[in-house]
Amino acid sequence: MSLSQAALTVLGGNSSVNGGLRYYSEMRSSSLVPVVGYARVSTLDQGDSGLGLAAPEAAIRAACLARGLQLLRIHQDIASGGSLDGRPELAEALATVRSGGAAALVVAKLDRLSRSVHDFSGLLEQARREGWGLVVVDLGADTMTPPGELDANVTASTSQYERRMIGQRTREALAAKRARGVRLGRPLAIQDAVVARIRHLRRRRLTATAIARQLEAERVPAPRGGHRWHVATVARVLAREGGQLKRGRPARPRRSRRPRAKAPARS
Repeated sequence: MSLSQAALTVLGGNSSVNGGLRYYSEMRSSSLVPVVGYARVSTLDQGDSGLGLAAPEAAIRAACLARGLQLLRIHQDIASGGSLDGRPELAEALATVRSGGAAALVVAKLDRLSRSVHDFSGLLEQARREGWGLVVVDLGADTMTPPGELDANVTASTSQYERRMIGQRTREALAAKRARGVRLGRPLAIQDAVVARIRHLRRRRLTATAIARQLEAERVPAPRGGHRWHVATVARVLAREGGQLKRGRPARPRRSRRPRAKAPARS
């Protein structure tokens, strides 16, 4: 395959996009156009198992093979997609295309690159200004073409709108449950011995705050792991056990008053 044919493949066969063709024609003589791939998962479990990265990697390799692109490397990050910050592999991939080491960045899905319309729009502007392309496999889009850039922008905006609507519906559903008195969250998993210790400390007239600090001092394991006890956790235990709770300083025991001696009756 000639360089011009590879360029046409990257551009989806749109020979009218002179800017993209000029860019690729300036690449050094080669039978394949060099690109770098990028894949991302959100959790350590997905990254350690490799299952979360296998599908996007396969999609990137298949797209490069079908389009006649030379895949130099697939960069991988385990991070949230809410921001472009804190992703060292993405930073390295972008540095490669910006320096001219690769003609385009290839991603399997748009949300693997960014979930933010603002961040994605910034990347598009950088790509235009610096002369590199962005290929989004699931959209069949290449931002070196005007239709491809439009598709990517519309998809990013739609995805963000859908996420915001899902978040709004979730908040409304939780608010409705709270209004009905439904207790949300996972039930406390506290050993009976710890509950007994909390009751004992409460009988000594300690507040929830004082009890939490005492449990930490005694290195009692907390329900979520570690030894840090939250006042709200102690309060929930006391409420569940029917204890009366008062936050603040520990209450001081009342001093017992001696009964006053009766004055002798006057004759």
